[in-house]
Amino acid sequence: MAFTIGAETPLSDDVRAMVAALNAHLRPLSPPEFQFQLTVEQMAGADSTVFIVRDETGAAVGMGALKAHDAELGEVKRMWTDQSLRRAGIGRLVLTAIETHAIKLNLKRLVLETGNTAGFEPAWALYERAGFRQCGAVLDYPSSDYSRFYEKQLTS
Repeated sequence: MAFTIGAETPLSDDVRAMVAALNAHLRPLSPPEFQFQLTVEQMAGADSTVFIVRDETGAAVGMGALKAHDAELGEVKRMWTDQSLRRAGIGRLVLTAIETHAIKLNLKRLVLETGNTAGFEPAWALYERAGFRQCGAVLDYPSSDYSRFYEKQLTS
């Protein structure tokens, strides 16, 4: 199956549906106060770039966002792959697009927060294979047993 990826607005119906699916997937994995979910409206801000993966029919099957916090720091947000297409390389495609764009923006470091409970193992494996390393709490996230933090230094 062939996939394409590009920066798109998150305000389309199919992206809204993916965000809803992501939220539904995450809801039972961590308490609500430890779920830091951007809305599609927040994802549409000038500080964010949203990458959408589409299959050959044009259906949205994956996504992820880069949120630039300042001139040197970016955050990976809202990573999601359609459940039926897990392990097809979509997550890696999205992470590569985010990292490439971050380098183009001259960012020096990427960080991310993800869950630290059962159910997040595929995410940990994806980030670690992509060169991210665990670190302490980043940005304004609280340190807790429900969050795992990663960082990656970028080179241009």
